[in-house]
Amino acid sequence: MDLALTLYLIGLAGAAVAAYFIFASFAFGAGYQPTPRRIVDRLLRLAELRPTDTLYDLGAGTGSIVFRAARVYRARVIGVEIEPIRLLILRLRRALFAERERVTIRWGNFFRVDFHDASVVAVFLWPGAMERLRTKFEQELPPGARVVSYFHSIQGWTPEYVDRDEKIYLYVRAGKPVQIPAA
Repeated sequence: MDLALTLYLIGLAGAAVAAYFIFASFAFGAGYQPTPRRIVDRLLRLAELRPTDTLYDLGAGTGSIVFRAARVYRARVIGVEIEPIRLLILRLRRALFAERERVTIRWGNFFRVDFHDASVVAVFLWPGAMERLRTKFEQELPPGARVVSYFHSIQGWTPEYVDRDEKIYLYVRAGKPVQIPAA
């Protein structure tokens, strides 16, 4: 096989993987867009994440929230992802992560996850998914649990705080007031 054909096949394979990585998300119910670092930091600060917390990251992607929460805030983190390639990336990152005992990666549908032990839930999901999760959160989240959402609000809930510039919503289950950290 000549060099031009080899390079063409490598390029074609790379394009196929990239297309899968981006567009397969739609088959699993949500588009893929990595959460920017400044948003991750703001989400975690607003959630007042502590080492005693258990954070669920729904649709964990490649782990920007998962690994930051475990490393910086020393929280116990459970990343839930259904898409196989991103799941593989999450598991590889966890295997190389120095504090891997703080991180659990689950392959599955987050609509079937039990949230009774969650103290914080982080979401960056489409409005339809948020609507479906609202009832589940109401039934399963313990009083005082925080939900931080990037970009989309939870319809029917009143946020404790809204960062309008960054489009971040903070909710506290059972409406317990919280101190909002400075930006």
